[in-house]
Amino acid sequence: MTLKLGTTMRNLIADAMGTELASATLSVYTGSQPADPQATATGTKLVDITLTSFDTAASGVAALNTASPNDGTAVATGTAGWARLISASSRRIDGTVGTTGTDFIINTASITNGGTVTLLEMDITQPES
Repeated sequence: MTLKLGTTMRNLIADAMGTELASATLSVYTGSQPADPQATATGTKLVDITLTSFDTAASGVAALNTASPNDGTAVATGTAGWARLISASSRRIDGTVGTTGTDFIINTASITNGGTVTLLEMDITQPES
């Protein structure tokens, strides 16, 4: 059997995650992501981006608030391979990163030391089931 969540429950979960992840740090790395978010990060860290906040969830989706920029200054040069989001209470989420069709949408995947990298889009989605 599969539980099915109503829209208000989906919004509640997405909003709770948005609250947890406000002011979290997204670290972008080269290479392939580890099998588990609790594993040690792999690759070269390219940039840290501190998130601002998330919009109130609608239909189970809380979108990254982009009214204020979610920027970071690159500390190394390389191609973005994956990213890890760590909340202030050390809760972690790993995902894909790139300029389209990934979990974390950034302005460029070819990162240059000293350049600005912007997180353009990230959604927290709580599905119905």
